[in-house]
Amino acid sequence: MDTQKTEEKGNKKLHTIYLTVIALLLGLCAVLFWQYNEQKTLASKTTIQVVQEMKQKDDVKKELQDLQQEYASLQTNDAELSKKLDEQRAHINELIEQAEKHKNDASIIAALRRETETLRKIMKGYIKQIDSLATLNNDLRVAKQGVEKDLSMEKEKGASLLKDKEGLQNRIDRASLLTTLNVKATGVNYSRGGKKENETKKASKSDKIRVTFDVAENKLTKAGPKEVFVRVITPDGRELTKSADNDHMFEFDGAKGFYAAKRSIDYNNAPLSVAVYCPKAKDDDEFIPGKYIIEITADKATIGKTELILE
Repeated sequence: MDTQKTEEKGNKKLHTIYLTVIALLLGLCAVLFWQYNEQKTLASKTTIQVVQEMKQKDDVKKELQDLQQEYASLQTNDAELSKKLDEQRAHINELIEQAEKHKNDASIIAALRRETETLRKIMKGYIKQIDSLATLNNDLRVAKQGVEKDLSMEKEKGASLLKDKEGLQNRIDRASLLTTLNVKATGVNYSRGGKKENETKKASKSDKIRVTFDVAENKLTKAGPKEVFVRVITPDGRELTKSADNDHMFEFDGAKGFYAAKRSIDYNNAPLSVAVYCPKAKDDDEFIPGKYIIEITADKATIGKTELILE
């Protein structure tokens, strides 16, 4: 009886121990399960953080690259502003290199993000400056075009006035030139020891060519001594002159030639009759038959013409 009680008491004790062990095991399992969940949650948070950090690194790099392109698109003719833009572009290149170099450093990535936002704000200011300069340049261009147009019109007016003035001066100059009337030429020879002058149409009998003309009255011409030149073109196309040198050269109508004879007259704005005698080139020469073209020049302008035909 006592043995049975002892066994029952031992079984109860053993049962209690089992229950205690089971309770401890359950508690340990609960603790382990809790720790497992904590580690799992922590690992999940860590994974999320790593993913977020990688995304932030990629986002910052992408933002810097986008910002780099936006800065590259900004163009200006202003030297000072252009220099600032170049400096910012170089700075962005450095930031991109830092983003790649410190891609695992969250603090640096965060700093780069803040720097990117600052650069974007600065860029907006540059855009406003460029727009303002473009507007100003456009206004200046329009104003310049207006000034150039006005200047061109004034130049045209000035050129027109100058042309009118020159035309008027030319007319005045032409009007002030001597005018000849009754221009005639004939061959002459001399008899009675040179005392008698005879007209002739024969080239072989002509000693000189006499050119006569009347100088008309002209109140616009300056009175005083005038030098009159007679130019003679012979039938063979040569200029009749005593000597083809500078002493026998004169100017007429913008050209130069050799005169056959010249004479000084005293012009007092009244009609005046003039006779000029053109000798042979050499005393022992003879005039050749044919047509002679004769021009009268004064004040470097041709004032009369005629022709002479010697047989």
